[in-house]
Amino acid sequence: MFSRMTRRDTSGESGAAPGESAEADFGYRRVRAEEKAGLVRGVFDSVAPRYDLMNDLMSAGIHRLWKTALIDRLAPRGGTFLDVAGGTGDIAFRILDRAPSAQVILCDINEAMLNRGRDRAIDANRLTGIDYVVGDAEALPIASNSVDAYTIAFGLRNVTRIEPALEEARRVLRPGGRLLCLEFSHVAAPLLARAYDLYSFNVLPALGQLVAGDRESYRYLAESIRRFPKQQELAAMMRAAGFGQVGYRDLSFGIAALHSGWRL
Repeated sequence: MFSRMTRRDTSGESGAAPGESAEADFGYRRVRAEEKAGLVRGVFDSVAPRYDLMNDLMSAGIHRLWKTALIDRLAPRGGTFLDVAGGTGDIAFRILDRAPSAQVILCDINEAMLNRGRDRAIDANRLTGIDYVVGDAEALPIASNSVDAYTIAFGLRNVTRIEPALEEARRVLRPGGRLLCLEFSHVAAPLLARAYDLYSFNVLPALGQLVAGDRESYRYLAESIRRFPKQQELAAMMRAAGFGQVGYRDLSFGIAALHSGWRL
């Protein structure tokens, strides 16, 4: 069984004038802010059955190294961990592999992704240590000051508004707790950036069509990466949300980046 929450109404909050509706990026499209969560949910409802296979194919397995880098930086030894947008369980499973006594709250707005994660856990005989929660990163159904670490891998770019999601991360962390965010980022080298663009906008949608029967969802995923803040911008947003000792590390020349901050 999953715990559930009622999503907070955020319409009109993102700087919209009275009587106007706030907007948000959905890839390269601008949509009404209150519509984005549903559109993103539709993307992941579609890709959930082939999500893990597509991750391996899209990255030639390199995403596993990036996730290992996150766990190495986290160095879990026990306690309570909240993994947000972690539906299929990759980060949660890695935490428990390193710290079997830990308790992980696996939170995702998309129930199809959580179903996939729960099924993977059962198949691997992981019957304890994980609580499954349907919830929105911008309005977490988690008590304040209740978790030792907050992780989010390849999920922050899909939220409607990044700032409230970071504020929620700080709220639920105990003093001294840590935020780790692994996300696709921005490549600085021009030639590599050009090759990465060609791959993202040509190969990924074609692969999505071939393997998952869904070209448009993988086009959205490529577009959402390009709309995500650059490394320095995200670090500044984390500081503005109240995190201290903020830093980041580029992975694979900036194709991904691992951001870190502490709730002081």
